[in-house]
Order: sequence, then C-alpha cells, then structure tokens
Amino acid sequence: MSGLRVVPTWRHGQERLYVCLTDGRNIAWYDREASRVNLLSEDRRQDVLDALGPFLTGPVAIGPPPVPTPAELARLSLHPDDDLAPNRPGEALQIALDRDPGPARRLRPDPRRRALAAEQAVGEALDRLDGAGWHTLHSVPLPGGDHVHHLLIGPGGLFAVHTLYARKQRVTVADPMVTLGRREPRPLLRRVRADADRASYALTAEVHPVLALVGPTDVQVTAPPREARIVTDTDVEGLARLGGVLKPADVEALHAMARDRRTWVRV
Repeated sequence: MSGLRVVPTWRHGQERLYVCLTDGRNIAWYDREASRVNLLSEDRRQDVLDALGPFLTGPVAIGPPPVPTPAELARLSLHPDDDLAPNRPGEALQIALDRDPGPARRLRPDPRRRALAAEQAVGEALDRLDGAGWHTLHSVPLPGGDHVHHLLIGPGGLFAVHTLYARKQRVTVADPMVTLGRREPRPLLRRVRADADRASYALTAEVHPVLALVGPTDVQVTAPPREARIVTDTDVEGLARLGGVLKPADVEALHAMARDRRTWVRV
C-alpha cells in the first residue's frame, strides 16, 4: 500500500484530483481538462500513477507543473479582497438589497430587484462562454458608485455589457435615447458608451459598448447607435462567435489586470 489518497476539488470551474500523503501534503494533481498529471516529486511517480489509475481517461502527459505565466503570477499575488473574479452577476445590487431590503409591502415591485434579475440573466449567459476561451467579470466597481455590469474578455476583444430589464416591453432605440414601452426616453446609450470608455482607459485597450435587453417583446432601432451593439439576453452568447482580435496570452493578461480592483480606482 502506498498510503496515498486522491482528493477531488474544483478550482476556477475545473475539476482537479489531488494526490495527498497521509499528513495531507499534496505531491501531485491530475488536471482532467489538460489531460496532465503534475508531479511535485519524481520519487513517487509510480505510486501516484497507481493511485490515479481508476481516474485516468485516455493518454495523459506526466511531468512537473508548468511554469506559471505572468498573468497567473499576477493572479496568485492578488489579495482576495482585491479580486473581482468571484463577483456574482449583480453583486453590487445583491449587497445593496441585503443592506436595505426596503419595505415588506410595496405598491410596485422594487426596481432594484428587476435590475438584479436582468444582470443575473445576462451574467449567467456570459458565464457559459468560459469554456470557449472567454472570461467575464461582473459588477466591476467604478469611482463614484457606478459599475460596469459585465466585462467580457476573449478572442473577439473586450466588451462592457450594460443590462436593461425590458420584460414584456417594446424597446425603441434612437441613439442616444432608449424608450421602454410608454415611458419617457432616456439617453441610456451615453451611459453605455461612457462605461466602455472608462474601461478602455483603465485597461489601455479598446472596449466595445454593448446594451443587453432582457425579455423585450420587440426591439426597434430607428437611429442606429454609434459604435454600440444592441443585443437581447437570448442572443448575448453570440458575442463568442467574434474572434481574431486577441491571442490567448493577451486574453489572460487583460483578465488578470481587469480582475484587480486597484485597476479601476482612477477612471
């Protein structure tokens, strides 16, 4: 008996199987997605492979862990309080509602809850792009109390996505005005472009503005928006079809920069 045990864990949405000594120290791990067994010590190579035998699927690479990239080193050195990656869709709204849920009985639904539902719907759709080489950060804080609802980073570039609850509403877009049903028009596209401009300044890279409409019955664009994209929550994943702009290393470097809260303090 080798005395080794295999402990499954999840890191950043990916499963890893750690091989541990009886005292709890790790001596290897199996990365299923990369099909690689990373050994911290060659002395226990065969024991590690025997322990992992029931879990290995297909051919695997075996060797010491790869040297971390500059982006990985930046992430590892990031203090948890400054890491925006764990933010949930609508993080800022959820915190605000927890602190001040408002009166128990209201004549009308709390608009913050509708806004939260919109950010969650779009955020969940964007999170599904993670396996395709994209990263999404949610509720990125900006000075003054504003937030970029979602920042999407991937092969097709960078996108600042602003969500708008439009359930069962007809939406009319006449740049810069956006009208929901019979409500008064609002110059919302100015806000959408301003968020993208601030993100561009922070990351020193071009960030494209996107307005994501959640649940509209109809969308009419009478004056095409300058530079900004208009999408619905059902087709927001189509952004993943864009490509040819950023290399994987550039995506990782920009994601490492964007997830650091300190990046956004002076925009």
